[in-house]
This record gives sequence, structure tokens and C-alpha cells, in this order.
Amino acid sequence: MSDKVFNVLFLCTGNSARSIMAESILNVEGKGRFRAFSAGSHPKGAVHPWAIRTLEALNCPSSGFGSKSWDVFAEPGAAHMDFIFTVCDDAAGEACPVWLGHLATAHWGIEDPAAVEGLEVEKGRAFAQAARYLRNRISLFVNLPLATIDKLSLQEQLEEIGRTSPSAG
Repeated sequence: MSDKVFNVLFLCTGNSARSIMAESILNVEGKGRFRAFSAGSHPKGAVHPWAIRTLEALNCPSSGFGSKSWDVFAEPGAAHMDFIFTVCDDAAGEACPVWLGHLATAHWGIEDPAAVEGLEVEKGRAFAQAARYLRNRISLFVNLPLATIDKLSLQEQLEEIGRTSPSAG
């Protein structure tokens, strides 16, 4: 199992910010052990410019992403997902996508930085905070002992990760 590359899908409503950032961050932090994807239930059609700027600031890939429907991952021949995480924040009234199946899933809700209005500095701050949450949670995830953890413990750990705050820094 140590040679297995795990496919991970990050779902959000618009697939323009949080899920895109999570995809890029995991593809870096996962060091080849994970292959990340992202999609949305109601894709915006374009990646938010602040998501791109934030990824660049983190030295993560920032190009080649597109806002797409989660339907592409339900088509015949689509890659099988080992993990699916929703990153929308249902506490803010968003409708999070639901993905049915017998997969390891968890909700890692993060406030939508794309919804922040105001000065550019406020938008940048919101995207930086979302990225800190994502990076911290992804770091915890990639360090789980996936080869030895049982399914129930894994599910508990994934849910606990979704409740963590960003690390300082």
C-alpha cells in the first residue's frame, strides 16, 4: 500500500477558490503520494484571481486550473477517488455538494474568501486565511498513517482535521 497514489477530490460550490487552492497545495504537500482534483456543484467557470495570487505567494502551482462541475468525476472512465473533502462553509449558508458512495469523506468547511467584499487588502487577507486553514489541514492529512489505520479511525481523524484551525504563521 505504500506505493499507492491516492486520488483526492476537493469539492466546493463554485470551484473558483478554496477547492482550487486545496488541489494545488495537496499536489505539492503530498509529494507524489497524492493526486488532487477539484470541482464544484455550481462552478463559476473561472478561477478567482486572488486564488491564483495566493497560490503564487505560497510557491504552489497557479496555472492550468479550471472551474468545473463535479459531474466530470462521475462519468464513465473517470478516476476513482480515494478521498473526497468538501471545503464549502455550510455555516455561512452555502449549499455544500453531496457526494454519495462508499468513500472516505469529510467536511473541512472554510469561509468563502471569494465572498469578501471591500478593499483589495481585505480580499487578500481572506484568501491568505483560507490558504492557512487548507495548508494546515492538508499537512495533517498527508501525515496520517494511511497504510496502517483502520477505516473507522481514519474517518474520525479526517473529521477531526476538519475542525482544526490554521497554524500560526
